[in-house]
Amino acid sequence: MSIDTAGRPTLEPVRRMIEAYSDNPSGFLALNGGNSYFTAAGVDGVVVYRTSGRYLVQFGGPFAAAGDRRTLLTRFGEFAADRGKRIVAIQLQRADAQLYAAAGFAVNQVGASYAVRLDEFTLRGSRFVRLRNKISRARRAGLTVAEESVSPCRSALAELDAIWLHSKGKHAKPLEFLVGERGGPMQPYRRLFVGRIGGELAGYITYSPVHGSRPGWLHDLSRRRPDGPPGIMEAINKTAIDTFSAEGAPWLHFGFTPFTGLDPGLELPTASRWFRWLVGQLARRGAAVYPASTQLAYKRKWAPQAVLPEYVAFSGRASLSGFLQVFRVSNAL
Repeated sequence: MSIDTAGRPTLEPVRRMIEAYSDNPSGFLALNGGNSYFTAAGVDGVVVYRTSGRYLVQFGGPFAAAGDRRTLLTRFGEFAADRGKRIVAIQLQRADAQLYAAAGFAVNQVGASYAVRLDEFTLRGSRFVRLRNKISRARRAGLTVAEESVSPCRSALAELDAIWLHSKGKHAKPLEFLVGERGGPMQPYRRLFVGRIGGELAGYITYSPVHGSRPGWLHDLSRRRPDGPPGIMEAINKTAIDTFSAEGAPWLHFGFTPFTGLDPGLELPTASRWFRWLVGQLARRGAAVYPASTQLAYKRKWAPQAVLPEYVAFSGRASLSGFLQVFRVSNAL
């Protein structure tokens, strides 16, 4: 990995590996600030992680060529063991989950991600009446939507972030690690669509590139004024969909939602029974832990054609303390 003049690893080699090897719709989040990167001699690939307590919390699987992924995972396991750490890996795709199960990890489905095929997308028909009405209501309120660059509206975006976070309650904190970010050296690769009413910022959505078997864009950060009219986010996303469709992008991904899309038939032989029970309980009663139902309702509005299972893996046995480290590095605890 190359080093800049201040002695810090640069992200461009990591970005190249993500583009070349990632089949994870959220793979671009590997480039978030605050992540650490493991590489192994002779292997063109990277493992993305953060350290928390006795764990290395890994994001996604090994981003490497198919023939190198098992080697890179083995080397990362040795790296963790040398430091007295265990591994918990989150947002594994199905192929990743199978790799980790074969390596002896306890692997459980923990949620799903959702995607819309853009060449089949339409808002026609009775099923989309409510969505069309919300978009029309926002437009009647004076909402205009456009793609913009971050720099000219940086202060307005920051102000809206603060207003949005305050509306979540005095103890709310901005999530990280499993969600994207705005700004930084990777901003030129992202897209920003903003909605304005009377010239004032009413909401925005950022989109990150997606590579692999379902290439396109990831619907990532979204913020809106809590006192704005209904339909702001829907109108912004519809404008982005029209733009991406015109450009020929095949897919729009809505990202990972924990505790949704659970299917016992998708579990692997190394799944932990008690952890499966825990995830099921969180799916039914976990609103205080994560607002999964609200996120899922928004994603289902767009009638996603692809529902992709996502997994968590533990070196050794499934561990509640290990699972909690995922929430800690995500700033959710």
